[in-house]
Amino acid sequence: MTTQTAAFAVSKKSVLLPILACAVFGMAIVFVTGHVQADLLHDAAHDVRHATGFPCH
Repeated sequence: MTTQTAAFAVSKKSVLLPILACAVFGMAIVFVTGHVQADLLHDAAHDVRHATGFPCH
């Protein structure tokens, strides 16, 4: 019986890039939709901010 093992080398750069991209994208969604003039989109973002405890006023 033979077994095979796989070694994966994960660099810090390859881990940090998706985390930073998600953080920037999430912050953009919160801030951009919070300041948009469309009432429906603004109210939806406003309700989500209150639900998550994010200060808005």
